[in-house]
This record gives sequence, C-alpha cells and structure tokens, in this order.
Amino acid sequence: MNKKVAVIILNWNGRDLLERYLPTVMEYTPEHLADVIVADNGSTDDSLTYLKGIGVNVMDLGQNYGFAEGYNRAIRLAEGYDYILLLNSDVRVTEQWLEPLVAFLDHSSNVAAVQPCILSDRQTHMLEYAGALGGYLDFLGYPFCRGRIFDTLEEYSEKYGTKPMPVFWTTGACMLIRRALYLKAGGLDKTFFAHQEEIDLCWRLHSMGYSLFVVPSSVVYHYGGASLDAANPRKTFLNYRNNLRVLAKNLPGSVRFLTLFCRFFLDAFAAIYFLLKDGPRTARAVLKAWWAFLTTRSTPIPAELEVNHKSAYRKLYPHSLLLRYHLHRERYFDQLKNHP
Repeated sequence: MNKKVAVIILNWNGRDLLERYLPTVMEYTPEHLADVIVADNGSTDDSLTYLKGIGVNVMDLGQNYGFAEGYNRAIRLAEGYDYILLLNSDVRVTEQWLEPLVAFLDHSSNVAAVQPCILSDRQTHMLEYAGALGGYLDFLGYPFCRGRIFDTLEEYSEKYGTKPMPVFWTTGACMLIRRALYLKAGGLDKTFFAHQEEIDLCWRLHSMGYSLFVVPSSVVYHYGGASLDAANPRKTFLNYRNNLRVLAKNLPGSVRFLTLFCRFFLDAFAAIYFLLKDGPRTARAVLKAWWAFLTTRSTPIPAELEVNHKSAYRKLYPHSLLLRYHLHRERYFDQLKNHP
C-alpha cells in the first residue's frame, strides 16, 4: 500500500548537494507518511552510486529532461500517491516540515498546492529569493514574493505570523501538490526546460478555480542558485523567454496583445540597462529570449481543460511593480500599495 506523499527530488550531477542535503530530508520525513524518491536526470557523475549506497529510492530517468519534463516523467511514474512534493536537491528541511503542509491540504479541498516558509541557507535570518513566503505576479508579468521584491530580500520576521495565507504561485523549490490535479492541468510545460514553469502551472490552477497557499508553520532552508548562477546569461534567457510564454498562455485574449506590447518596450529598456551594467552577453540574452518567444511555441493548455482566464487575471497585483519599486521606492512587501 502506497503512502500518502511522494517527496520527489530531481537530480542532475548533484552528488555534492545530495550528500549535503538529502540526510535531513530522510531524517525529518515521517516514514508512515511519505516516501523519499530521487529522480535522476541522466547524471554522469557518481550520483547513482552514492544513492544506491545509502539505500534511498531511486528513479533513473535515463537522460537530462530538464526540470519541467523531468518532474512530469517522475510524477507520472509515481503512481498511487495522493500528493507529490517537488523538492530541490539544495533544500535543508527541518523537524515537522511536512506535516503542516499535508494537514492543510487534507482539510482544504479547494486548495491545489501549498509551500512552506523558505529561508536562505546562505543567510539563515533572511527569506530566500525563490519563494520566500509565497509568490505573486503583477499585471505585466513581473513575479515577486512576500519577503522578496526583485533583488531586495527581507529578514525573516514574526510580523507575517504562522497563519496560512493565499498566494498566486508556490515555488517549485518546495511545493506540495495534489497529484491528480497536477496531471489534469498538464503538469509543467516541458518547453520551458527550467525557470518559471511553476508560475505557469499555478496560473493554470487558478484558471481551473483552485487556490494556492503558503503555510508558514512549515520551514525549510534553500541554498539557491545551485544549477545556474543569477549572473549566467542562460538563466536570463530562460527567465525572460519563459515569462513571456507564461503571459501568452494565460492572459485573457482581451489584454494579451497590449500587455505583451508594453513588455516589449520594457524588456528593450532592460536590455539597454544590462548592456551598460553587465556587458553585451546579458543584453543579448534578453533579445534572444524575445526571438525564441516569437519563433517557437510553448505547450498549449489542454483543450479539454475548463479554464476561466478572466477570473485568474483578477488575482494579479493590479499595480506596476516596476513603478512601485523604482519610482515610489516601495522596496518591501508591506510597503506596496494595496499589497495582496
């Protein structure tokens, strides 16, 4: 008989991270509640040898499918579980990290997915970039978090309390999601490869009529940037291209063209800024992202899926994050005008 949860860690050549972080996952994940599974994306280092040596469940995918398709394949193979927990290999969990997440989903039938409070494993008093206390999106597609706006991070504070709070997106670094809904929604878009694929999925879940929450009583620590450094042009390319794909796929038709039109000019300014600040490689990554967006297609939303794009659109932050941050100097979440 399968347990309720499959904690799936996707690995690609991450022996050092597994050795550093996997022991806490195995120690603090209740055996009666969940199985810990490492899905290996065709590693060429000695990850598989290490994993077999410590006796963890291994799912060998055979090649590198990227974050999105790697998880799709692993979750399809993980049959019989009610919930799937997507967990990055560079996450250090704490005692009682899983139970509050499961309990909240058990008692909230209209909630599709949840995430914990995510702190930085580099600076443990700080909220972490990729998730913090839950994610949001402004109407132009700029993502931010309760605890992180652009590159400005907040210190962890008791002011946000431990009560679960609704969010627009839950981070792929640590997300507990109903397996049946994940599959029904089409999973992560494999054409994204990596970055912002969870925002696309979460937007789709909103369009299907579901909610998402952060459960702050659950706490984990994320190292972050283990796959691609923030300054890597490849990461810039993926973030910009995939963000445009998120908008094109999920915006209502009535606002799609105008939103993308505005983003074209904003991204052109961003490319000029990167050219002056970082040199041509990062600026070129933004231009390549637009070219890739215009010349290639993402996976369409399944035709049989009943979605309401307008209802999900109304959940976006209705102000420009760029203006609030740069012009009005609102650098922290609770300073934002009409914050979520």
